[in-house]
Amino acid sequence: MVARGQKGYNGVAILSKFPLEDAGGLDLAQLGHARHVAGRLPNGVTIHNHYVPAGGDVPDRETNEKFGQKLDYLTELRDIFAAEKPQRSILVGDLNIAPREDDVWDHKKLLKIVSHTPIEVEHLNDVMSAGDWVDVTRQPNGLLYSWWSYRAKDWDAADKGRRLDHLWATSDISASAHSSRVLRAARGWEKPSDHAPVFASFDL
Repeated sequence: MVARGQKGYNGVAILSKFPLEDAGGLDLAQLGHARHVAGRLPNGVTIHNHYVPAGGDVPDRETNEKFGQKLDYLTELRDIFAAEKPQRSILVGDLNIAPREDDVWDHKKLLKIVSHTPIEVEHLNDVMSAGDWVDVTRQPNGLLYSWWSYRAKDWDAADKGRRLDHLWATSDISASAHSSRVLRAARGWEKPSDHAPVFASFDL
């Protein structure tokens, strides 16, 4: 296991049945937060786990510092990938952005809601392009969510979800990915997280 954590705040970890080398962690946007950790497997594949800042409630960096921090985090990540393209890598985590129209329950209603605003989507797409990442969970089209708010009395019936949790692979290994899915049922477990796990298998 490799991990970075802040008691009572942020934390990321990677668990492995195989030996896992600690490949470091980035402090993006100089926030001093535990939001990234990387681990390298014996076959040379590097796994990155990112917890992108949620960004607060107002999608305006002038009036909401947290939104600016979110955009800065993504900008720095884009620049890192552009400077040195990752290879044989997998990126996972709560990226706190639902980029596609079918990643949210109502595209038009959420265009001004943090997590689906055009500027966030643009920033996330820039990160993907810079690293030549492939969204392996999103090969099929259609509505797909990984997060449902606690505010809904019946989250399943309302089904007002968003796909905030992602699993990407660099293009050199993306073809080896299969069977990616969201374990929606976990959202209905006793005392659940508002996020459901996302899975994928790789033949490497």
